[in-house]
This record gives sequence, structure tokens and C-alpha cells, in this order.
Amino acid sequence: MVELRHFNAFIAVAEELHFGRAAEKLHIAQPALSQMIRSLEKELGVKLFERTTRRVRLTASGEAMLDPAQSIRTQVDGAARIARAAQDGAVGRVRIGFGGTSGYSILSRIAREVAARQPGISLELNPQMYCGQAAQALRDGDMDLAVVSPPAPTGVAVHVIRRETVMAAVPITHPLADADQVSMADLADEPFISYAPAHGSQVREVMMRLADEAGFLPHVVQEAPDPYSLLALVGAQVGVAIVVASSDHIRIDGVRYVELAEGGDAFTLALGWRCNNPSMALARTLEIVREVVPAAAAAKQSVLTS
Repeated sequence: MVELRHFNAFIAVAEELHFGRAAEKLHIAQPALSQMIRSLEKELGVKLFERTTRRVRLTASGEAMLDPAQSIRTQVDGAARIARAAQDGAVGRVRIGFGGTSGYSILSRIAREVAARQPGISLELNPQMYCGQAAQALRDGDMDLAVVSPPAPTGVAVHVIRRETVMAAVPITHPLADADQVSMADLADEPFISYAPAHGSQVREVMMRLADEAGFLPHVVQEAPDPYSLLALVGAQVGVAIVVASSDHIRIDGVRYVELAEGGDAFTLALGWRCNNPSMALARTLEIVREVVPAAAAAKQSVLTS
């Protein structure tokens, strides 16, 4: 059976055209090198070298075999480097679930930093995955990293990023559009646009909680799959919406953002991952995350249970 050591022996002799020097290069005895060459020739059924007492030269078969042999060695060396890099977390794939404007802003920075620091790590970004869906995907092993809102499922660790605040988005023609601040009670009779309950959206949960505290049940006239669609519906005067404060960088014609009196400290935003995930690429990505997105000072990075 032809082994990599046979190719290494052949290449060394072909490059040196001298068995003694080739043996020194490989740090083996010359008889052992000669035996490997004879074994390779026997296995291939061809003569690779013409040997005389004065010189060694490649036969036509040896000349033909040199390039393929060098290519094989290069590929094996490359595969070994890739395997070692994967073990160290330098290469690999990390699947990331996120949704909402907060998720987009966080992931854009992380993606830039990972690309600059560890170009061998590929981030597979899965947008429109809100906190509830993302936590479930982590628990089921469908995602490696995700934007979530604690408490997370058992076995999911979190790196808390910040506390989110919310505000109201209203049509620019709305009577409250020029107000410095509105309360949730001011919106009691308004038609609302929101995310679907199935998304597990923290923004929807906050909207429902604040409305309940204000003594009413929101009349949701239309549901949107993502922040941009939601704000477009507001701009089209379909209704009002509760959105995270980080949405204010999204400029949609016909939309005005108004501070919400009860909107402070609405929910916690974090990056989550399954504790027993063995991916070294994930571990390296988390090292970068901790450097570029420091944990919120008021929250602990820990494993939380629902």
C-alpha cells in the first residue's frame, strides 16, 4: 500500500537526485530510504529512478509522477493545517439567529470584527428570528448563537448586552406626532401594528404588558414580519406601533418617533448559546464578542432558567 511517507521519500530523492542527501533531509537512514523507494516502485509497477554508481536521475515515469506527488503532499499538508485550525477555533461555521433592529445592529458589528480577526470563521446569519424563536433554536441545536431576552431556557448561557427601551411610532399626520412624550394610555383607542405572537417578540410582549398596565387591550389591526415592514405600515397610516428605541435610525417616509413615558428599561437583550456546544469556532467567536460587546454592567453573564 502506498503511504504518504513513500511520496515524501520519492520527492526528496527527486529533488536531491542523491540518496544520501535525501536521507539526511528526511532524517532517516539511507538503507531505509532505498527500501521505501523500492517498495513504491514495486507497488506502482514502474521504475522511478535510474541509478548508477555515479548519479541518480528520474525515469520518464518518475518525471511524470513528480508533480502529482508534490500536489498530494501539498493537499495533505493543507488538510492537516485546516484540521489544526479547526481544533483551535480558527475555522468553522457559526449559525446565528437574530431579529429586530437591535439584532441587526449587534450582529453587523460582530460580523465585521469576526471577519477582520478570524477570516476562517464563517457566520451563517439567520434574520427575522425573534427572541422566543431564537431561544428555542438554541435549545434544539439549530443555532449556535442567537439574540435572546433572558430568562433563557435551561442549558443556555447568556452574555447580557443592554437593557432596551421602547417608544411609539406614529404616522406623521397623527395628532400626537408633534408631542414631546406620550403615555400608553394616550394610545388606548388607536389601531396597533405589531409582530405576530408566534415570533416570540419581546417588543410585542412589552406592548401587551404596558397596555395591560394602562387598562386596555391593544386593537391589533395588522401584523408585520420585520421592523421595516412594520414601520412601512405605520407610514401608510394603518396604525401606530411600539418599537425599540434603536429603531430611530430607520427613516421611513411618513413615520414619527415619539418618546413613550413608560418605555424605559423595557427588557434585557443578550446573546445566548447552548452550554454544551462543542464548536471551537463558536468559542472563538464568543471571545471576540466579549471583547467588542462588553457585558452590561448591571447584569451577570450566567446560565438562566425559565
